Amino acid sequence: MTETDENIRSQDDSYENEGGTVTITLKEYDKLRERQSYITDKSLIAVIDKIEELVRALRKHIVRAEFD
Repeated sequence: MTETDENIRSQDDSYENEGGTVTITLKEYDKLRERQSYITDKSLIAVIDKIEELVRALRKHIVRAEFD
């Protein structure tokens, strides 16, 4: 094993031991929780817009009276 390989392996080991915990302020947490209620993905918004357009087109064909 070369010195470079040993350095990479020791760096990988140190990353594994960090635990993965992130600390944020309550203010930042509240902002994240607030954003969770909204759809922000552009592709998902485009799909929703298309569904809305199709529903509007279908509503033109709805007849609420019974045919005899």
